Amino acid sequence: MNFVEINVLYNSGYLEASTQTEDISKQIASVLSNKYDLAYFRADESGFTVVVSEDADVDSVKIIISDEIKSRLNIGKGENVCKISQKSINKTQLAMLQLTKPATPIAHDKKPAEAPAPEPQGDSGSVPIEDIISKQKSASESSQPASTASEDAPETTISADDLEEIRRQKCEERVQKAKGTQTLEKIRALIGADEFKALAEEIAKIAPVIAKNETYDVLTSRSYLFSIGDGNGLTTYLNLLADLLEELGLFTFDAQHRIIEHLIEPESPGVEPFKDALGCFKCFSDKAGRLICFDISEWLTQYNSKDFRAFLSKLPDYTGKHIIIFRVPFLENEVVKNLNSIFNDRLCMRQLTFLPFDNSELVSCAKNTVKQYGYTVSDDVWDVFNARITEEKNDGRFYGIETVNKVVREMIYLKQLSSAYSGNEDSVIKKDEVLKLSTSYNGESLSGLSVLDSMVGMEDIKQRVIEITSQIEMAMKNDKLDRPCIHMRFVGNPGTGKTTVARVLGQILKEKGILRNGSFFEHAGREFCGRYIGETAPKTAAMCRDAYGSVLFIDEAYTLYRGDGMSRADYGREALDTLISEMENHRTDLVVIMAGYPDEMKELMKANPGLESRMPFVINFPNYTRQQLISIFMGLVNKTFACCDDFEQTVTDYFSNISDDILESKDFSNARFVRNLFERTWGKSVLRAQMNKSDTVVLEKEDFLAATSDNEFTNLLARKKKSLGFV
Repeated sequence: MNFVEINVLYNSGYLEASTQTEDISKQIASVLSNKYDLAYFRADESGFTVVVSEDADVDSVKIIISDEIKSRLNIGKGENVCKISQKSINKTQLAMLQLTKPATPIAHDKKPAEAPAPEPQGDSGSVPIEDIISKQKSASESSQPASTASEDAPETTISADDLEEIRRQKCEERVQKAKGTQTLEKIRALIGADEFKALAEEIAKIAPVIAKNETYDVLTSRSYLFSIGDGNGLTTYLNLLADLLEELGLFTFDAQHRIIEHLIEPESPGVEPFKDALGCFKCFSDKAGRLICFDISEWLTQYNSKDFRAFLSKLPDYTGKHIIIFRVPFLENEVVKNLNSIFNDRLCMRQLTFLPFDNSELVSCAKNTVKQYGYTVSDDVWDVFNARITEEKNDGRFYGIETVNKVVREMIYLKQLSSAYSGNEDSVIKKDEVLKLSTSYNGESLSGLSVLDSMVGMEDIKQRVIEITSQIEMAMKNDKLDRPCIHMRFVGNPGTGKTTVARVLGQILKEKGILRNGSFFEHAGREFCGRYIGETAPKTAAMCRDAYGSVLFIDEAYTLYRGDGMSRADYGREALDTLISEMENHRTDLVVIMAGYPDEMKELMKANPGLESRMPFVINFPNYTRQQLISIFMGLVNKTFACCDDFEQTVTDYFSNISDDILESKDFSNARFVRNLFERTWGKSVLRAQMNKSDTVVLEKEDFLAATSDNEFTNLLARKKKSLGFV
């Protein structure tokens, strides 16, 4: 490794005393050491010498030296205040320079760099630096007065005009670099993220101006507030922003830890959240910084606390050296603005909101991922994909792009598994190859009304559905009739078929052209409530947006309003207000069905004067009769298993002995009770078959009786019988 020795000789006419020259030299060396690794620095009354690696931008070093001298002496650009020369030296020459002319400490007490190891010497390998120094010193003492090897090397002197030309060329290089970026094209190709795209365009536009004037801190001292939901690509956006800044030459990142995402945890015993957060700024190099994203979700209700304010007060010390981003969930815009204004008291802030991906955007993301794997997809596959995404959302644990990519990988696996069995290795994913992707996708030709026909005890409900859909169809055909609001209330006890009918209703409405998608989105009432002030409204709106063109089924809807004054109830009111707005604005493209117990649903209608009028259709789901419960149970049995001759009679006897009080109580779960008992029964039968080493499973009377003896079934019936004595 070689080095460049730069010698600076001051024009004495500008200096008042020799002590001034050394002070200025140390200050300049301090500035240089923040940008470059100085292998050597020595100052005297006439000037100073610095040594940098030959890989360093030597022209920029010389420009910095000239500018710093003029700045500290308050001299105009045209004046020639010093003579600068340079020459190349090797490791041995650097070692001799350090020995014969000891280095001068730099102003900030930064230790001078250690002498580098010498080059290998032939076959003898590496020679210790002390041996080289000793030999060189002995040779010089036996011949002539000491002189460094570097004095014999050719030296190049740089004039003031040369420096100006170098400065002009460097400026042009910076400007040209700031004009070219491939990252910007990647950002433009993103799906959604409009405000992030606008920021990227803005940075790319201003980059050449910043580069020309070298006002990098004007940009790098700016901080950002990202309002973005889980799974919506935060890490991707952080990496793209870092790539853009680095590619445009606007910021130098720490190579080992370029980006840090840090969750500021709530205070608890043994946890110092803000001390840990400030530790993110500790870099291995003081010449490069980091992009640090602080997730402050846990502090949204405490941002006015003393500790949080103290944390904010320390951040200006790190701006410019690091890019600081705060992350909060996708919140109501006014709440985000309020947070941004608080941060803006200390920092120069920019607020960005990332809207959640809608269904079409999720499909676009999936198509991009499939393409990266080298596959294409037939159009009907997306029906299966959308059904699976709906399932992922319905379980309350949907993580945006992360979930989409997981589903796409499953799709690719199913395709490749099909190819492995068939021997057909084409790159087109077909519907029949990925049907296992979704458990709810109904690819059969059975119509929605036919499905209702096959359900036990749904005769009256089917008739009510036909009445409702016929009225809507008539209004759609006759311009003189206003299309009725099609939101509904499903009222009944648990297990009476409300969820199943709501799912089938979506299919029926799609078949009749009333809804364009007919998908089914199911959420419990409490899932619409946010954890923080300002989260509920956008969360509810996003859940409604997912269900555009489909059915949004809200089970236990009464939990949104309890009338008890609790904070959850307040969030529930906010969710209801947002729901009503969505129901009105999308009355022809969204069916909201609220379901629950009869009494509680009546109480819910009191929460908002406009709620009841916007849900004109009420479908009552009565409890199943004993005979209907028997029919449901035996229907499940006959669909999958064979049973012995006396099995059905045993089932009939059991349900016939259940009292009216139990059947009519809120705690009795009707068909849900039946399904649970069925699953327990065939589980007993399978265990018996395994014990007998039989491959055939036939349900027997003993299996059913063993199932009914389990606690969850006996306790329910026993509790109800016991309660009768206290009536």
